[in-house]
Amino acid sequence: METPTAPARDGASPAGGLDPLAAAATRPGVALVAGSAGVIGAHAAAEYAAVPGWKVRGAARRAQPGVDWEALAVDLSQARGAREGLAAARDTTHLVFGAYVERGGEQQQIDDNLALLRNTLDALGDAPLQHVTLYQGGKAYGAHLKGFKTPARERDPRLLVPNFYYAQEDLLREEAARRGFRVTLLRPEGVVGFATGNPMNILTVVAVHAAISRELGLPLRFPGSRAAGEALYQVTDAELLARATVWAGSEPAAAGEVFNVTNGDQFRWVHAYAAIAEHLGMEHDEPQDFPLSSIMPMHEGTWQRAVQRHGLLPTPYADLVRWQFGDFLFHSEFDNVTSTVKVRRAGFGECHDSIDRFLELLDVLAERKVVPPRG
Repeated sequence: METPTAPARDGASPAGGLDPLAAAATRPGVALVAGSAGVIGAHAAAEYAAVPGWKVRGAARRAQPGVDWEALAVDLSQARGAREGLAAARDTTHLVFGAYVERGGEQQQIDDNLALLRNTLDALGDAPLQHVTLYQGGKAYGAHLKGFKTPARERDPRLLVPNFYYAQEDLLREEAARRGFRVTLLRPEGVVGFATGNPMNILTVVAVHAAISRELGLPLRFPGSRAAGEALYQVTDAELLARATVWAGSEPAAAGEVFNVTNGDQFRWVHAYAAIAEHLGMEHDEPQDFPLSSIMPMHEGTWQRAVQRHGLLPTPYADLVRWQFGDFLFHSEFDNVTSTVKVRRAGFGECHDSIDRFLELLDVLAERKVVPPRG
């Protein structure tokens, strides 16, 4: 897995003023990132590793070659495996929990993901924990259902529908009260970034769909419903989320709080696809609703020809993109908007223009030989 590139530090945030990560540099500790092979975890580990003085470890079941932190091979789903795998991490001061399992129904997800967190906390035992960051997301508001009140705010009540977020949060707050560490919960939406072998990523859905369309000489069309294409959506840049993670770990105002963390804007997919087509030098056409999950696997041969022709990294097609994720997002026919006022008032105000950031990241994928270069 290629380590994400951390942004250069010049003592100022993009919006001006003091760098919100300055406190982390003045009080270095030992960070453990659970789930460091995923998009969120890999970027969080890279961000901590770029802060002077920090010792960083990343725990994951999958291999983590070429990373800038100490990689631990750990199966957190088993209590014994967690204890053995995290034995070297008993000096952890800051835990970043990005491990996640998705299988079965709601109760299965609750059981599986609660076990991941419990096993990790138990394995760390008497480690000198000062802070734990836990990730949630739009599912806390109903983004997986048929809509929710917008803009969603952190103070909104929980849903009646069961959710593993709630079980993890309750456990974490109980342990924090008992063991004396601080907790921050971050709620991103549609995280945009890249980690090799992690297909649950809207960036690779868009990038590979566009590459195959161009390889076939076809215009780029938004592959979802027209209503979803016109609805407001938001995303969270993985680097921005990583910086918010480091900020939260050392910021007193973040203790005990829940924060929505997004790029700070909203966009419509039809506009994003038009901009992407222009950026890639492709023709653009009207949306065409079809199931990515059943159609795009049929174009694996086209993709492999593009890999050979452009000398791309030989990533297995199934590990590159999860088309079902695209089908879900591209058929969410409601505005998905959360307020980021709370985190800005607390001191983290970094933001991105989401469409511009998509174009930048598509170029990054091309530079890394993940997708073909733009024409």
